[in-house]
Amino acid sequence: MLKPVSPARLPVVVAAAAGLFAASCQREAEPVAPPPEPSAPAESSPETPVRPAALDRRELLTAISQAASNYASGVTPTTADALVGRQFDIQLAFGCEGAETPPADGAGDGLARWSWGPERETLRLSLTPGDWTRSALIAGSGQEEWEAVEGFWVSRPWMSANGCPSIRADPLASGPFAPSPQTVGLAAVFEKGGSRLGRRNGRAYAHTIRQAGDAPLVALDAGYRVRLEGRIVAFPDGRAIRCRAANPNQRPVCVAATQLDRVAFETPTGETLSEWRPG
Repeated sequence: MLKPVSPARLPVVVAAAAGLFAASCQREAEPVAPPPEPSAPAESSPETPVRPAALDRRELLTAISQAASNYASGVTPTTADALVGRQFDIQLAFGCEGAETPPADGAGDGLARWSWGPERETLRLSLTPGDWTRSALIAGSGQEEWEAVEGFWVSRPWMSANGCPSIRADPLASGPFAPSPQTVGLAAVFEKGGSRLGRRNGRAYAHTIRQAGDAPLVALDAGYRVRLEGRIVAFPDGRAIRCRAANPNQRPVCVAATQLDRVAFETPTGETLSEWRPG
């Protein structure tokens, strides 16, 4: 049974009720913090493009074989040549069969060799680039902006390895043998009005190894190496490699247009004997 509230306590009860009501209103009026918005995913930074590795001997010969096949088959590629702009680093073994006398006329043939000096007290490494400026491969390319073209042959293009061949000449074979003609080359091009620092103009890259003390000078059985480094450029048709053959039954001769950055003589183990840079 409810007890009546006395008149004396009525103001207190009313005040308490009013306080509770006010507190309730205040709680309802307090703003409710919105839930945190999900953070936007961080923008991924664009990946740095991976620079292709420099072309080595194997990759260069593969590309030239394809170019020779296209030329012989009459196929004209329609896509951009991916070789243009690629760096290359090619090793050429020479002196694998011993000393070789340079051409008597001193003309450059684009092949490296080594020869003995007087009394075998010195050993001379040499490479004179060929003058390909007026060759059929270059003169017929329509390139009018090249002032000079100096050529280097990649000997033994059937070998993808950098070293000397393991096959030796048969000592019982009679008569001289003729080496296969050169069919793969690198053409170092020089534009008109460009720097002449890298041009040889018929001068050889040469390095002399001298006898040390009384010990006899000994040539390396594994020969020596020429290292060519640079960048592949394009012929006027946009292709990096140009081929030509005088007969359909002959292997095409193919050359890649290049700009040389470094030429060096090395030992088979990679020791640099001497080097040349255009700058």
